[in-house]
Amino acid sequence: MKTTKLLLMGAIALGVFASCDEDDSADPTPTTNANEIVVTGEITTDTEWTKDNVYVLNGRVSVTSNATLSIQAGTVIKANPGAAAFASALVVSREGKIMAEGTADEPIIFTTVADNLESGAINSPNMSPLNNGLWGGVIILGKAPISAKNEAIQLQIEGIPTSDQNGLYGGTESAHNSGVFKYVSIRHGGTNIGAGNEINGLTLGGVGTGTEINNIEIVANQDDGIEWFGGTVSVENVIVWNSGDDGLDTDQDWLGTCNNFLVVTPQGGSAFELDGPEGNNASGNAHSFTNGTVYAGDAIDHLIDWDGGTNAGLRNVYIYGLEAGYGYVADDPNTADDDEEFEPIESFGGDGIGITENIQIQLNGGALADLFAPGTTLPTEITVVTSGTVGADASVFGWTWASQSGALSGIGQ
Repeated sequence: MKTTKLLLMGAIALGVFASCDEDDSADPTPTTNANEIVVTGEITTDTEWTKDNVYVLNGRVSVTSNATLSIQAGTVIKANPGAAAFASALVVSREGKIMAEGTADEPIIFTTVADNLESGAINSPNMSPLNNGLWGGVIILGKAPISAKNEAIQLQIEGIPTSDQNGLYGGTESAHNSGVFKYVSIRHGGTNIGAGNEINGLTLGGVGTGTEINNIEIVANQDDGIEWFGGTVSVENVIVWNSGDDGLDTDQDWLGTCNNFLVVTPQGGSAFELDGPEGNNASGNAHSFTNGTVYAGDAIDHLIDWDGGTNAGLRNVYIYGLEAGYGYVADDPNTADDDEEFEPIESFGGDGIGITENIQIQLNGGALADLFAPGTTLPTEITVVTSGTVGADASVFGWTWASQSGALSGIGQ
């Protein structure tokens, strides 16, 4: 059995677990690189990006027209910030494909132009792991089924203007193939392009089982780390560090699995936001998160924001690092703020579809009942422990910035 622990040595030195009251702005002057290639608009023919160049996304770049974008292991992609609907992002449309095949020795890194990171390096020389919202993110779209309002078969993905047809996702092809995306680190993204309309670190809309996604690191994204909108793709070996909103977010009847994951110190969001089908065309099946570790930190909102109709399951998950006194807050009669009532775990278990078992929580004082509204029947799937015996195998994350920076050096068996 695994005992997954997080030592705070190095993390405190980097300010990873500190509040964001201080100015975390990045050095605005990046290192110049003679091999920088600026990319704009649509990629409509098969294209390869190689590690001997640094590619700069200037605005929204979309892979479309049955083209394949191949990205060599070790390649660094940087992005200009853009503004509103013109924020820089990489979009793989339903009609395109990406073959981003990094390795543990040479991961592919997406970051901001403010980052002085050079090809071959993992640790940024000038960025904090709290710098966020400096560009958009990566969006992969496919033709797998979704369950949307009004029984829509396809929708426009959040973060992309409706005028851009490359933002459509969904369909009827469960096994649709959007390519390969592995050993990829995505950093400092999530710019807000409008009210309530941000870009996640990695957005997966209607992505099918033919797509291979594994070994993903998301660092300091202003919105969610990874968000699934329907689809059937499964993802393995994920670390989300300092997300500005939720670590892992699901919507619209996603039917895959996320196996072996770490969520570390969400900066105001939830570890999990689990939403289910929106329409009546639900599959009747479930998505699941297995073998994961959550270090909550003192800025987290909910541990699990779990709607009553969510078709999800959690198995072998260890949660710890809670702030002392973290727990239920009752309604304040003097305010109309609906968010005033705070339950760290909401509607545990969804609608019962999906297997949930072996959730271990290490409390920092108090009791399990403190995490729920008074009178809640406590779920038997949750056990209070002094150390975890389940959770992620963190040994596979040695290639990441989170690991190599030393901030998470205590993660292991």
